[in-house]
Amino acid sequence: MRKIILMMSVSLDGFIEGPGRSIDWHRVDDELHQHFNDELRAMGGFLSGRVTHELMAGFWPTADADPSHAGPVAEFAGIWRDMPKYVFSRTLTRADWNTTVMRDVVPGEIMALKAQPGGDLSLGGAELAVAFRKHDLIDEYRVYVHPVLIGRGKPLFLPTDAKSDLRLAGTRSFGNGVVLLRYLRADESSAAER
Repeated sequence: MRKIILMMSVSLDGFIEGPGRSIDWHRVDDELHQHFNDELRAMGGFLSGRVTHELMAGFWPTADADPSHAGPVAEFAGIWRDMPKYVFSRTLTRADWNTTVMRDVVPGEIMALKAQPGGDLSLGGAELAVAFRKHDLIDEYRVYVHPVLIGRGKPLFLPTDAKSDLRLAGTRSFGNGVVLLRYLRADESSAAER
């Protein structure tokens, strides 16, 4: 069965975006971007909320047509366009770029999606993560900690009553100071050891 993997960049003080939705503090260089491309290319789909999807759809479909976007940036444009996308929204009626609109996080529907063949599913967005955590649907957390303190903004983990026991599955540091912390659900890490 496919896994749902939350992949998010975060400041050292725990924010995914600063005031005004700012992400200009991200330290994404060619090494880190290539890593993202390699990880995401193997996925079977992207799960996101409406806001994240619209931000992505506003840039990535044509990013590789701009000559100033070369290397990993241009490469990711093709990955994003081709990847199946599932956007959770109660207001969208349709979305382009190989996108399926889903109204709510319904555990049975998510389990059916996980049971389909293909690569794992990449989950993005703080609000959507709360809904997935509420139903214990996140199998793995890949948190990319950027070496910057931004002071305020939107936290990665919004308040919830959901508790998740996790086990460290690995770390990786990048040349720009970003550190990947990879955690599995406690029951997932036990299954992986068998």
